[in-house]
Amino acid sequence: MVFSSLLFLFLYLPLTLLLYYLVPRRCKNIFLFLISLVFYGWGEPLFVLLMLGSILVNYFHTYFIYKYKDNRALGKRLVISSVIINLALLGFFKYAGFITESLKIVLPFLNIPVISVPLPIGISFYTFQTMSCVIDVYRGDAPAKKNFITFGTYVVLFPQLIAGPIVRYKDVADQLDSRRENMEQFADGVKLFMVGLGKKILIANQMGLMWDSIRATGQENGILGSWAGIIAYSLQIYFDFSGYSDMAIGLGRMLGFEFLKNFNYPYISKTITEFWRRWHISLSTWFREYVYIPLGGNRKGVPRQIINLLIVWGCTGFWHGASLNFLLWGLYFGVLLIIEKFVLMRFLDKLPAFVRHIYALFLICIGWVIFYFEDFGEMMSFLGSLFNPSAGLISGDALQILISYLPLLAVAIAASTPLASNIYQKVRTWKYIWLPEAGLCLAGLMLCTSSLVSQSYNPFIYFRF
Repeated sequence: MVFSSLLFLFLYLPLTLLLYYLVPRRCKNIFLFLISLVFYGWGEPLFVLLMLGSILVNYFHTYFIYKYKDNRALGKRLVISSVIINLALLGFFKYAGFITESLKIVLPFLNIPVISVPLPIGISFYTFQTMSCVIDVYRGDAPAKKNFITFGTYVVLFPQLIAGPIVRYKDVADQLDSRRENMEQFADGVKLFMVGLGKKILIANQMGLMWDSIRATGQENGILGSWAGIIAYSLQIYFDFSGYSDMAIGLGRMLGFEFLKNFNYPYISKTITEFWRRWHISLSTWFREYVYIPLGGNRKGVPRQIINLLIVWGCTGFWHGASLNFLLWGLYFGVLLIIEKFVLMRFLDKLPAFVRHIYALFLICIGWVIFYFEDFGEMMSFLGSLFNPSAGLISGDALQILISYLPLLAVAIAASTPLASNIYQKVRTWKYIWLPEAGLCLAGLMLCTSSLVSQSYNPFIYFRF
C-alpha cells in the first residue's frame, strides 16, 4: 500500500495530468477512460473485465431508456432489469459468503458450501453510480450519453473510483461533455488534494495507531482509556474517509470536474439528524433520492415513514459490509433518527448548545464501537469498558499511550472543526497569499512522503467497502 501510494503520487498522477492537458479536447474523455482503467487494473487486473461488463450493461440500458423515453412501461422494465443485474453483481461479490455461511449455520443438515470470492475494490461505489445513471435518465433528469466512452468515463473516473464520493449522474452529465479547465480551478484542486493527503497520512494514520495501541492493552484500560481509544478511532475514520474524499474532489478539479462536498465537519453536530446531514453526504443523498423517496418517503403517513426509514438505514448499514454489526449500526442510527424526529427534537432544541453537542458525540462514538467490532462478544466487552468503574479511571499503559499521542490528538480534534477553514477564509484574499499556500503544500507533501517512507501503516478504511 505504501509503495503504491508513492507510485501514485510521483509517477501515475504527474504523468496523467501532463498527458491529459496535452491531448486534444476531443480525446480527453478517451484518455481518462483508458487511464482510469489502468488505475483500477493496477490493483485488480482481472476485475477490469467485471467493470467493463457493468459499464456495457448499464450503457445499453440507458441508451434504450432514452431512445424509447415515451414508452414509460418499457423504460420501467429496463430500470428494473438494470437494478436487478447491478444488485445481483454486488450481492454475489459482497454478500455471497455471508449469506451461504449464515444458511450453513441455520440449515446445517443441507451441507451448504460457503462461497468465498474476493471483493472487487470500489464495487459498492461504482455500482451505485451506474444505477443512478439509469434512474436519472428514466426520470428525465439527464440525457443518456450516446458515446460509450463518455458513459464509461463517468463510471471509471479514477479520482472517485475506489472510495467515492458517490457522484450522481445528473450532477456531472453536462461536465462530461462541456467542462473547461482553468488554472484557478487547477490550483484549488491541488490545495484541496494536499489537505486531503495531510488528513489521511498525518492525522488518520496516527489516530489509527493510537487506537490500535489502546486496543492491544486489552480491556483493562479504565473508563478514560477506553473512551480515549474510541475517540481516536472516531477521528481516524473521519480523517481517513474525508481525506480521501477531499483528494478525489481535488483531483476532479484538476481535471475540470466539480464534485459535490462529501463531509461538512460532522463532529460539530448537535443532533444525530445534523450529523447525517454532514457525514458521507453523497451516500445519504443517494439513499434518500433512490430508495427513501421511491418507497413513499413521508407522504404515506407516520407508520409507513418509520418503516421506510428503517429500510433505508438497514440498507445503509448493510451497504458497508457483509456483517451483522454493520446492519446493527445502520439500524442503530435509524432508530435514533426516528426518536429524534418524533420525540426528542422538541426537547433538544431547548437545551444549551454544548449539552446537545455532548449528546450527539456520545451517541456517535457508541455507533463507532458497533461499526468497528464484527465480533459481538468483543463489541459488548468494549462497550462495557466505557462504563465499568471496576477497571479504574485509566490504566498506566493507557495513560502512557494517551500522553504520547496527546499533541496529535489535540490537533486532530481542532482539525475536525471549521477553525482552520474560518481563519483561511479571512486571509485568502491577501495579495500574496499564494506564497504561504505554496509553502504549506510543499511542506505537506514532504511530510506525507516522509511519513509514507518511514511507516508501513497506511490503511484506507473505506477501500473494503
